[in-house]
Amino acid sequence: MKFDDTRYIVHEGCDHIFFVGFLGAGKSTLARNLGEMFHRRYVDTDRLAEKAAGKSLGDIYATDGEIYFRNIETKVLRDLRSKKSLLVSCGGGIVERAKNVELMHEMGVIVYLDGSLEDSLRQIQRVDRRPDLGTLDHARRLYEHRRPLYEAAADITIDIREKTFQQVTLASGKLLWERGLL
Repeated sequence: MKFDDTRYIVHEGCDHIFFVGFLGAGKSTLARNLGEMFHRRYVDTDRLAEKAAGKSLGDIYATDGEIYFRNIETKVLRDLRSKKSLLVSCGGGIVERAKNVELMHEMGVIVYLDGSLEDSLRQIQRVDRRPDLGTLDHARRLYEHRRPLYEAAADITIDIREKTFQQVTLASGKLLWERGLL
């Protein structure tokens, strides 16, 4: 690690920070906020998958199915190997495939935003962009299934319960800066 003329850290190699967590945890907001604070590019794997497929997430699920989407998601991750220093907001199900977790570990660190199901559901404004959410009962089962996957994948866990986006951004930025990741 070295510093450039602006005193920002310049990392060698692929050094992405991947934000994982349940739907509505604020991964995209955090990546965008930290990107603006620390002058780093941020991307969203769901948006990259939509761009690659040429259609919305809802349309991908409706016409091609979840397996097709997961294949695109894995390809999107592989494509990030040629990039540097990205803040990556990951789709909620990215941890469903062990290969995805392996790819993320090869390219950087995984930060798990650990929140409650109730907080997540309150944050979701565009249900049409969440085709795997389903009913409340299905969402609860999905949350319970994925939570241990997030925990196992995480290099860093940040508890986001009862915190505003601003509080999460400041605490995350401080933690990641202190660890030399930003």
